[in-house]
Amino acid sequence: MRLKHFNIDLGAQIFLACSDTSRLRILNLIMNNGEMCISDLEHILEFTQAKTSRHLIYLKNSGILSYRKYNQWVFYQVKEEVLDILKQMLEFLKRDPNLLHDQQIFQTLFTNRELALNKLNLRPLGAASLK
Repeated sequence: MRLKHFNIDLGAQIFLACSDTSRLRILNLIMNNGEMCISDLEHILEFTQAKTSRHLIYLKNSGILSYRKYNQWVFYQVKEEVLDILKQMLEFLKRDPNLLHDQQIFQTLFTNRELALNKLNLRPLGAASLK
C-alpha cells in the first residue's frame, strides 16, 4: 500500500524522524538489507542497546517502521507506505562514507553468519563413514 494522500503533517513527521544522523544510519541499513534486529544494528553501528532502542522506538512511533516478534527477537522493517519517500531521501546520501562503512560491516557480518550456518550443516568427514 502506497500513500495516496501525502500531507504536510505526515511529511513533517517523516522529516523530523530523519533529522538525526543515527536514525538515518539505522534507516539506511534497514532499507538496504530488509528487516533487521536490534542486536545486529547495535553491533554494526556500535551503539548501546538503550540508544538503538530509543531511535527504533522514535522511528516506529513516527510511522516509518513496523516490527514483528519472533521468540525473544524483534525485527524491524520499513513500512511499505513510506518506502518511496525514504528511497528518494536516502538516494541523496548513498555515497556518504559513514553509510558505506555501515553497509560494509553488515556485509562482513552477514557473510560470517552464512559461513557459520554452513559449518553447522556440514557433518565431520568421519561421521559419514560410520553409517
